[in-house]
Amino acid sequence: MSNIKLFESKQIRSIWSEEDQKWYFSIIDVVAALTDSQNPRDYWYRIKQREKISGMELSIICRQFKLEVINHLGDEVMKVFKVV
Repeated sequence: MSNIKLFESKQIRSIWSEEDQKWYFSIIDVVAALTDSQNPRDYWYRIKQREKISGMELSIICRQFKLEVINHLGDEVMKVFKVV
């Protein structure tokens, strides 16, 4: 089950994991909502690089799920995203 959550009127894609019995949220959407970055994917990449240098690997605490997105043709498609 996937769902859209709102944070200060910004959409954050989420998915419920029956296996873990908890919600997971798209990292890119959370970064976009919290930072107002023009390029949240690049922002997340730079955070990961900075933390990697300091000895923490953020990617190991992330999972991947397929979430719905609208492609360039306006169609809903499933795409793999990192979630926390």
